[in-house]
Amino acid sequence: MKSPRRTTLCFMIIVIVSSQATLNLNFESIVYPSLLHEHELAGEDPVRQKRAVAMSRPAAQEFTVDVEVSFEDASFLELSKAYLNNLSFPVQGDDTDPATNILSIEVTTVCRPTGNETWCSCEKGYKWPQERCLHNLTCQGHDGFPSGHHCSCLKGLPPKGPFCQLQGADITLRMSVRLNVGFQEELRNSSSALYRSYKTDLETAFREGYSILPGFKLVTVTEFRPGSVVVVYEVTTSAASPELMRRANEQVTQNINQTYKMDSSSFQVTYSNETKFSITPEIILEGDTVTLMCENEVLSSNVSWQHVETGFDVQNSSRFSVYTYVLNNMTSVSRLTIYNITQDDAGEYICKLTLDIFEYGSRKKIDVTSIQILANEDMKVMCDNNPVSLSCCSEMTVNWSQVEWKQEGTINIPGSPETDTDSGCSRYTLTADGTQCPSGLSGTTVVYTCEFISAHGARGSKDIKVTFTSVANLKITPDPISVSEGQSFSIKCISDVSNYDEVYWNTSAGIKIYKRFYTTRRYPNGAESVLTVKTSTREWNGTYHCIFRYKNSYSVMAKDVTVHPLPLEPDIMVDPLEAVIPCTSSRHIKCCIEEDRDYKVIFQAGSSSFPAAKEVNGKQVCYKHHFVANSISCPENMDVFCHITNTANNSVRSPSMKLNLVPGENVTCQDPIIGVGEPGKVIQKLCQFSNVPRIPGSPIGGIITYRCVGSQWKVKKNNCISAPINTLLQLAEALMKSPSQDAKLPSYLKNLSISTNQVKLEVNSFPGSLGAIINILDLLSTVPTQVNSEMMMHVLSTVNVILGKPILNTWMTSQQQKTNQSSQLLHSVERFSRALRSEDSTISQPNVQMKSMVIKSGHPKSYAQSFVFLDSDLWGNVTINECQLEHLQPDSFIVTVAFPTLKTILAQDVPGKTFANSLVMTTIVSQNITTPFRISMTFKNNNPSGGVPRCVFWNFNLANHTGGWDSSGCYVKEVTEDSVSCSCDHLTSFSILMSPDSPDPDSLLKILLDIISYIGLCFSILSLAACLAVEAVVWKSVTKNRTSSMRHICIVNIAASLLVADVWFIVAAAIHNYRYPLNQTACVAATFFVHFSYLSVFFWMLTLGLMLFYRLVFILHDTSKSIQKAIAFSLGYGCPLVISVITVGATQPREVYTRKNACWLNWEDTKALLAFVIPALIIVVVNVTITVVVITKILRPSIGDKPSKQEKSSLFQITKSIGVLTPLLGLTWGFGLATVFQGSNAVFHIVFTLLNAFQGLFILLFGCLWDQKVQEALLNKFSLSRWSSQHSKSTSLGSSTPVFSMSSPISRRFNNLFGKTGTYNVSTPEITSSSLENTSSAYSLLN
Repeated sequence: MKSPRRTTLCFMIIVIVSSQATLNLNFESIVYPSLLHEHELAGEDPVRQKRAVAMSRPAAQEFTVDVEVSFEDASFLELSKAYLNNLSFPVQGDDTDPATNILSIEVTTVCRPTGNETWCSCEKGYKWPQERCLHNLTCQGHDGFPSGHHCSCLKGLPPKGPFCQLQGADITLRMSVRLNVGFQEELRNSSSALYRSYKTDLETAFREGYSILPGFKLVTVTEFRPGSVVVVYEVTTSAASPELMRRANEQVTQNINQTYKMDSSSFQVTYSNETKFSITPEIILEGDTVTLMCENEVLSSNVSWQHVETGFDVQNSSRFSVYTYVLNNMTSVSRLTIYNITQDDAGEYICKLTLDIFEYGSRKKIDVTSIQILANEDMKVMCDNNPVSLSCCSEMTVNWSQVEWKQEGTINIPGSPETDTDSGCSRYTLTADGTQCPSGLSGTTVVYTCEFISAHGARGSKDIKVTFTSVANLKITPDPISVSEGQSFSIKCISDVSNYDEVYWNTSAGIKIYKRFYTTRRYPNGAESVLTVKTSTREWNGTYHCIFRYKNSYSVMAKDVTVHPLPLEPDIMVDPLEAVIPCTSSRHIKCCIEEDRDYKVIFQAGSSSFPAAKEVNGKQVCYKHHFVANSISCPENMDVFCHITNTANNSVRSPSMKLNLVPGENVTCQDPIIGVGEPGKVIQKLCQFSNVPRIPGSPIGGIITYRCVGSQWKVKKNNCISAPINTLLQLAEALMKSPSQDAKLPSYLKNLSISTNQVKLEVNSFPGSLGAIINILDLLSTVPTQVNSEMMMHVLSTVNVILGKPILNTWMTSQQQKTNQSSQLLHSVERFSRALRSEDSTISQPNVQMKSMVIKSGHPKSYAQSFVFLDSDLWGNVTINECQLEHLQPDSFIVTVAFPTLKTILAQDVPGKTFANSLVMTTIVSQNITTPFRISMTFKNNNPSGGVPRCVFWNFNLANHTGGWDSSGCYVKEVTEDSVSCSCDHLTSFSILMSPDSPDPDSLLKILLDIISYIGLCFSILSLAACLAVEAVVWKSVTKNRTSSMRHICIVNIAASLLVADVWFIVAAAIHNYRYPLNQTACVAATFFVHFSYLSVFFWMLTLGLMLFYRLVFILHDTSKSIQKAIAFSLGYGCPLVISVITVGATQPREVYTRKNACWLNWEDTKALLAFVIPALIIVVVNVTITVVVITKILRPSIGDKPSKQEKSSLFQITKSIGVLTPLLGLTWGFGLATVFQGSNAVFHIVFTLLNAFQGLFILLFGCLWDQKVQEALLNKFSLSRWSSQHSKSTSLGSSTPVFSMSSPISRRFNNLFGKTGTYNVSTPEITSSSLENTSSAYSLLN
C-alpha cells in the first residue's frame, strides 16, 4: 500500500467512556515514523506529547497514531466502534492534504468506570504489555471483561502508555531429542543419503505429533550431533502449553520409536523470545552495583545465571546476589545483583528459567568502563593569600551523583568546591595565608583527593599533591660592612623556609652577581646564602640584594657595602726589586701606584721606618725615600717595604725590596738606572723602571733580569710585557675580582683580540707579552658558563696570532725556560670549547680552525669534520659514529679545534722521541662523559719512514701537572704512506708521534730475527711432521695398554697443535708488513688460531702430567678409556677454546685485540697477552710439581706400590718427557714475556726467537724419539733381523737389571739428587690382578 507520493497513517483508537451527558472529543496524539510494519512498534514505549500530527510530504512514510477519544456519554462508545468498523480502507485525504491515506483503524483498549475506579481492558486480539502487568494493579475476574488471559484488565489507564498490544505472534521453539543409536559421520554431511533419510523420517513424525499445537505451522530438523544421535530441530507455532507439548512429544515417540529408538525422557525445549532481560544502569562503571533482571510469564522459581566468558554458574556470595520470586502470581522474576563490579565481571550473562522440559533463556552482554579522572599536575602553592584552583574532570559523560574533595596532610587548608555536572568537572579553590602554613611547616605536602561518585556506587578518584611554601622571611648580616680594597668580606642571608626555586644576588642596578661569589645551602627548616668576596675592589662598593625566588614570589633583603680605596699589593710597583748598595753610599727607593689619593705612606725596614716624599708624574704617583747605607749596620741584607694607609686606617704592604749592603770594594758594574753590582751578580728589575725602550706614558709590565759581566750589566732574561698587553693583563686580573665578570667578558675578549693583532710584531721585543696573553686566556677561560660564536671567534683570533710562525722563536725561548705555557694555552682552549653554545659553526684562521655540531634529539647523524691547512701542508679528519652520539643528551655540543703549529711547541715527554709534523686536534663534548667514548682520527703522515707511529693525547696530569704525551686508550688502526689512522676511547687533544723503540724493518737485528724465525719454523714443521709420521708407524706397537695409549694420544695432539700454530704463525707474518696488517680480518683470525693452538700445546702437556699423577696416586682407581679420552680432549681443546673466545670477545669490539705492529695478542692497550702467558706459566708450574712428585714416588715407593721392572722404564720415560718439555716450553714464553716491555734488551728477542722456532724439534727429540719403546718399534720395523735379535737380547738383559742401580748413569744422577748411594733394587709385591693391572698401567704411561 506504500506509495512514494502519499503518506499512509494507521490509527490505534483508545476510547474512554465517562458518565457525562455531553460529548467532548480530545485528541492527544503521539506521532512516530514507521518504515516497518506496525507490529514491530508494539514493544516501544513512546513519550506522549500534546502536539499536532506532523507529516512530511517529500517522502512516503507510515505513522502509527495513538488517539485517545473521551466520551462524556457512554452511548457513543458502541456507535463509534460500529462506525469505525464500517469504514472502507484506505480512506483518502481531504483537499488540503490529498496525498495522505488512512490504511486502518482498530480499537485496542476500552476503559469503563466501575464504582470509584476505572477499569481498562483489551479488545479481542490484544493484551497488555508485560511491564504493565508487573507494575499495575489488575482487575481480572470481573464478569464483564473478556477471559482467557490473566492480564486483560488493569485498574486505571497508564498515564504515558503503552496501551494494549497485538497478541498471537508466532513463536519458534528450539528443541532437541536423543536417539539411542550409534552416531555415523555421514550425519554431519547434509548432502549424504543417510542425512536426508533421517531428516525426512524425523520431520514426518514431528509434523504428525506437533500438529496438535495451536497455530502449528512447520517443523525443521537443523542438525545431528554426536551423543548417540542428538536431533536438533525447530517448531514454529503460536502457543505451546506444557501439557500440549507433553502430549505432542508422546505422539512423536510412538511414531518413530520403533525405528530410531527415541529416548522419550530426552526432549528439551528452549524459548528465546518469552523472557524480558533488563540491566541497570545502562552505562556501567567499575565499582557500580549492577542489577540484571529476568522477567517471564511462566511461573517457576528454577532460574539459573551463568557468566559465559568464564563458564561460571553465578551463586550467592559476597559480591553476587541472586533473588527469584513470583510477582502478582503472574510473572517469574529473577534478579542478579553484582556488587562493586570489575572488568573481570564484564561479558555475556545468560538467564535461564526451567519448567519441566521447557527452558526459557535470554542473554545480554554488559561492558564495564573504567573510570578515568583527569586532574592538575602536582602543584606548589605560595601561602600569600592568593586563590589557587585545583580541578578534576571525568573523561566520560556520566550523570555523577556527587563529587567529594578530601585532604590528607600535616596542615589543614580547606577550600570551596564547585561542580559542573554538565561538563563533568569539579573545581576546588584554595586560599592559603601565612597563618595556615607557618615557616616551620613550609614545604609541607598535602594530598587533595577529588572523588566522583555515581548513582550506583562507583567511585573514581585522583590525587593532587600540593606543596605549600611560606613566604620566606629573610635575615641578613646585621653589622655594617666597611672594608678597604684588597680585604675580604661576606654577607650571610638566612631564610626561614627551605623551599625555593632560585637564590641569587644582584646589585642595586639589577646586575646579577657572578655565581662563583656565593654559595647556597638548604636545611630542613630553612636555607642560607653567603656572598663571599676574598679580594674586594671598588666595584664592590654599593648595595647588594639577597633574593629568594619561589615561582613569582620574591623575598628580598638588602645590604650596603662600603669599599674604601686602597691599592692592591700586585698593583704597587717598587724600585728596586733588589739592589746592591755600598756601605758608604745611598740609593733612592720608591713605590708607585696608578692613582692620586690621600694616602699616608712610610717605608719600613725591620723595626725602622722612614718617611716618604710624594711625586706625581701624570697618572702615576710615586713615593720616594733617599736611603743612606751608613745609617744601617753594614754589611747586611735587608727587606724594605712601603706601607700605604688610607683614610679608613687600613694599610697594605708593598712587595719587598731586597737591599744588599756591601763594603763596595768589589763593585764593578755601575748604571744610573740598574744600579751597581759585583761580578756575577744577578738582579731583577721591573721593566717599567728599566732601560727597556718604550713609549713614554705607557706603563709596560713584567720583570727583566740582569747579570753583572765584567763591568757591564747584561740582560739575562727578558720577560717584559708591552704596554697594551700589560693593560689588558691588569684588566683581566681586575675582571676576575669583578662582581659582574661574565657580563664584561664578551667586550674584553674583543679588546684582547684587537690588541693582540696590533702588537704581534712587538712580541719578540717584549717576550713576556706571550706569557701574559696565555695567562689572560687561562684566567678568562675559567669565567664563562656559556660562550657564543662571536666570543669563540675572538678567542681563536688571539690564539691564531700567538701560534703564528713569527712568534715561534719566542715559544722556543719559553721551552728552554721549561715553562708549561703551551700546555696552559691548550687547556684554556679546551675550557672555552667546552663552554661553547652555538649552532653548527666553523671558524677558520691560518693557525687554528674550529668546527662544531649540535646533537639533535632522535637519531643523530655521525660527527665527521675535516681540517686542511694549506700553508702547513697538513690535514686531518675526526669521526664519531652514531652509536656513540646516541648516548649524549640532546642539544649537546661537539667541538673540534685543530692546530698546525702547536705540536712543535708542546713539550716532549720522553727524550729520544721524534715527533711527526702533524696536527694537534682537540675534540670536546659539552657534557661530562663517564663511559668510554670512541673517536677515530686520521692524520697526514709526513714521516712515512721515520719510525713506528703512535697515537697519543696530551695528558695535563703528567710531569707534575705540567702535561705530557700519553698513549693510554689510543692505538693505531692503520698506517699508509699518506696517513695514520687512530682510535681512542676518550676525548681531549690528540696527535701522533714516531717511536724509534721497535727495530726498523731494515735493521740488522730485525733481519737476524727473521732469519732465525723462518729457519727454525722450517725445522719445527719438518720435525713435527716427522713426529706424527713416527707415531703413525709405531702406533700399534706402543699403544698395547690403556695408559701407554693415552700417553701417545697426548704426544700426537701436542705435535699437531704446535704444527697448526706454526702454520698460522707463517700466515700472520705474511699478512703484516711490520707497520700495519694488510688485512685486519685475516690478522684477527691468525691471532686467534695462533693463540688457540699454543694454548692447546700447553693444555695437552697438562693432560699428560695429570694422567701420570692419576696413575701413580690413585692406583686402585680404574677409569675407562673412553672417559679418559673425553676428559683429555675437553681439557686439551675445550679450555683453550674458551680462553681464546673470551679474549677475542672482550677486546675485538674495541679493536684492541691485536697489536699494531704484529698479528699477535695486544699488550700495550689491554694486556690481552696475559690470556696466554698466565695459563701457560700455571701449567708449567703444575707439571714441574707433578714431575717432582713422580720422581719422589719412584725413588721412595710405599709398600704395595712397587712397579714391575718393565713399568719402571715407562714411568721414567714420562718423567723425562714432562721434565724436559715443560721447562723448555715455559722458558720459551718466559723470554717472550720479557720482550713485550718497552726498551727490553735485544738478547731477550734473540733467545725467545730461537726457543720458539725450534719447539717442534724439541717435541720430536724428547717427546717421541727418546721413548725406548718407540726406538725398539722403529728398529723392529726397519732394521735387519739379526741386528734386531741382538738388540732384543740386549734389551731383555737390560730389563733384568734394576733401572736405578748404581751401574745406570741416569740412575746415579737421580740417586745423588735425592741423597741416595748404592744400588736401589725394586721388587714387586704380591698384589691382586686388578691392582697389578692398574699399577702396570701407571708405570707404562710413557712406554
